[in-house]
Amino acid sequence: MAEAKTVEIAMTKLTPTIGCEIGGVELASVSNDTMAAVRDALNRHKVLVFRDQTLEPRDQLAFGAHFGEFEIHPFRESIPGHPELLKIAKEPHERTNVGGGWHTDMTFMPEPPLGTMLYAIEVPEGLGDTMFTDNQAAFDALSEGMRDMLVELDAVHCAERVHGVAATRNQSAFRQTAGQKSEATREVVHPVVRRHPESGRPGLFVNPAFTYRFDDMTEAESRPLLAFLFNHLTRPEFVVRVRWTPRTLVVWDNRCTQHFALNDYQGQRREMRRLMIKGDRPTAARTNP
Repeated sequence: MAEAKTVEIAMTKLTPTIGCEIGGVELASVSNDTMAAVRDALNRHKVLVFRDQTLEPRDQLAFGAHFGEFEIHPFRESIPGHPELLKIAKEPHERTNVGGGWHTDMTFMPEPPLGTMLYAIEVPEGLGDTMFTDNQAAFDALSEGMRDMLVELDAVHCAERVHGVAATRNQSAFRQTAGQKSEATREVVHPVVRRHPESGRPGLFVNPAFTYRFDDMTEAESRPLLAFLFNHLTRPEFVVRVRWTPRTLVVWDNRCTQHFALNDYQGQRREMRRLMIKGDRPTAARTNP
């Protein structure tokens, strides 16, 4: 098989370190050569925005397959006939939204997703933006002493706050069986500083939704440093804000970003279609590549 060659694609950076709009690419019929350029752009810019894309479920799945196998969410109902796809919707009568807080998708899993692809079907005009933060730039901005300390730490992640029995946020979107809810209490351990498996760059890998404490420490002992990291990660210089328009697809690298779906459109409807790509077990930055 001939090796795919990298082609030039039109890119407009959204910030110096995170976010890029890509033009002139039809995702429903993207070539292997173009995909090499897209994959390289994702490694460099972490969040890619594609406007004016007409994507049926089969088209989104075909594009996602270029990145790898699909991830099935353990606590969410999928679109009928498409177990890999999720409907992310907020109806006019609902008060809370899915993703309305800083988080990295599914870090409660031993192998969190590589990335997420979200396609806008219906969005309120000028509202419902999503913010993304650059975990690698945030790590680079820390002092040398702080970086040296953090690379030696691991943290405990768990889904209980968001998907457990007592969780209340947007419950209509989540599976309700007791057995599935009980799975949310499982704890997994990931490095606090993760080495990106493709770029090799280190980045913080903690988030307020799923990171509970440092390994071998209590939540009370962990709270001050985690609070500092959560605040540090969302400093304005690390954040890009993406404005949605219908038929926009956004792809983000779940290994080095967090995101926050703004809930500023009460009484209006927003519907997205989400696809996630399987990832690997995070490797600590203290481990040589």
